[in-house]
Formats: sequence, C-alpha cells, structure tokens
Amino acid sequence: MTDGILVHQQIRDLIEQGALTSTPAIAPTQIQPASLDLRLSTRGYRVRSGFLPENCRVADRLEEVTLYAFDLTDGAVLEKGHCYIIPLLERIEQPLAQRIRANPKSSTGRLDLFTRVLADHCGRFEQVPPGYTGPLYLEVVPRSFPVKVRTGLSLSQIRFSSGSASLSDDELRSEHGRSPLLFDDRGEPLPSEQLRLDGGLMMGVATRCDRDIRGPIGHAAKRYTGVIDMADENSHDADAFFQPIPEPKDGRLIVEPEEFYIFASKERIRIPAHLAAEMVAYDVGIGELRTNYAGFFDNGFGGEHGTRAVLEVRAHDVPFLLEDGQVFFKLDFFRTQEVPEVVYGDRRLSSHYQGQALKLSKHFRPQ
Repeated sequence: MTDGILVHQQIRDLIEQGALTSTPAIAPTQIQPASLDLRLSTRGYRVRSGFLPENCRVADRLEEVTLYAFDLTDGAVLEKGHCYIIPLLERIEQPLAQRIRANPKSSTGRLDLFTRVLADHCGRFEQVPPGYTGPLYLEVVPRSFPVKVRTGLSLSQIRFSSGSASLSDDELRSEHGRSPLLFDDRGEPLPSEQLRLDGGLMMGVATRCDRDIRGPIGHAAKRYTGVIDMADENSHDADAFFQPIPEPKDGRLIVEPEEFYIFASKERIRIPAHLAAEMVAYDVGIGELRTNYAGFFDNGFGGEHGTRAVLEVRAHDVPFLLEDGQVFFKLDFFRTQEVPEVVYGDRRLSSHYQGQALKLSKHFRPQ
C-alpha cells in the first residue's frame, strides 16, 4: 500500500465502490482535494455531557446522557455553551485499510464552534481506526454564538491516510528550495535560512498592519449576540458578532482568558498540489493557549504566492501577550498518494478562503 493521504479521485472511488455510503447519496461537492465533507442527519440530541464511546456504541451511551432529542429537518438552534451529539449522514460501509482523521471545516472554526467526530467503540476523538464499519457522529458545542443548523449542513471533514505520510524538516526545506512554501506580505518567498522548522513549519501571528492587513489586525467575539444561521452565507452583520481590534502602537496585544479571537498569520502559506497540510497548535508547555480549531489545508491552498492562515484563538487560565511575528502555530505537511484532479481554488469547488487576508467566516457580509 502506498504511503500518503488519499485525494479527490481516490475518495470518489471509495464512494463508487460502496465503501462510504449515505442517504441521500454523497454529493460530488462534498469531495475536496484531500478530504470529504460530512453532513448532519435529521435528528440531534442535547446531552448533559460529552463522552468517549471506547467500550460501547454511541447510540447506547446516548440513551443514558440525552436530555432531549430534536428534529433538524427544518433547522434547529444550538445554544451557546451546551453540548449536542448529532448523527452524520455518512457511514463507513466496508472495512478500509486507511486511518481516518477528522477536523472542523474552516467556517466552523471561525464561528468558535467546537466539533469532534465520534465512532462506536473508539477511544479517541477525531480518529477512526482502519477496519471500522458503522455510523459516525458529531459532538457540537457552540462556544461564542448560538447557531442554527439543519440537515445536510457540513461542519466537519475527514481525511484518509496510509503509512508514514509526514514530511521531515529536511524534506520541507528541500520543498521550499524547489518551490517556495512561505512568502512575506509582498508575495516574495522567504529565504530558506529564515524558515523556522521544528517537527513542522513554524509560523507567526500578525499584530501589525501591512500590505494585506490594512484595517483591524483581529476580531474579538462579542459576548451577547443573536443567532447565526449557518445556511445563510454573506448575510450576517459582522459588527453584531465581533469587535474589531485596532493595531496596537507597539505591536503587542494581550488576549483575555476564555475570550475568542480571530487573527491572521504573519506569513503567507502555499500548499503544493502534491502535498496537504494540517495546522497544529504550537506547544508552549503549559497548554494555556489554543490557536486553531480547523486545521486541514488541502492541496493548492495559497495559489502561486501564498495566502494568510486565519487563526482561531482562545487563551485559557491567564491573559496571554502576543507580539507581532512570534511563533504561534506550525503546519505539518503530508504526502498525498496522487496529485488530485481538483485542487483548492478550482472553480468546481466552493473555495471560500483562497487569497484571504484577515477574514471572518463565509456567513458574514464582506466588510
């Protein structure tokens, strides 16, 4: 078996072979360059606590922890701070040799919507072991805003991988030498000696204005807001949900504990067509800072001259000081088994964030 992540045409083959099924059928628009979007089913459950179904089926545990069930066909509001379990339309019908890893979609993370995929008899969130067959479920916790969701909405996505797909730091440096991965705000490639590599490609946070970021340098979620209807794109007033953060005079900014912020990366990132990537939080040692919810970067993200990564930031326990350009997260890069037939930014896909600078989710009207 070839090492690497499955891409668009290989995921399509799994669907055509009946390994992945759904009623209604999986739509072609769900298949991304190196991932598959998962959709909410017709029913949801408000639960008193989250759980890991290591020794049981999810459905059996739901019988014990459900406070009430509700219908999603015409939409339902998920309240801020409450925990929900929602079965997904997609299921694994045939045993797969690949590992499955899940992640929230970009728009999900930018709304501070915490999601994790669950599978029967699986003791890890966001992971499904090879050989699993059965249903998939999604734990959903709105952290900042109440949201309206409905059947067929995609909040999460999965990847399929085999073997050892991760690139080493030496391989990343070679990739950058052949075709740059990181760029400055002018679209100029960073010199190889300026790359920060430590088990992945390290990147910084922007707290100063530059050629891309000309207005606020970030956004902070407001505490008391209305409902965001996640089926409505480009329709919500950003000022009703976020407070813009002006550029600090010295480039330094303190983020408050348990508040939610949107920032942009200092550098622009480009993902070549033969690679995929995943954003992971930079380990600061005591776990007081979360820098992302959504982490998948598909082949082709960033185009030719790179695109900013958007950071979903929440500090825990203590205030945290940010400085312009400081290391804030890293990208792990992975080989894909083939070059996908469709890459991020292709007009056949709904690629909302190609060429972004500091951008809120697709649900808000452009500012």
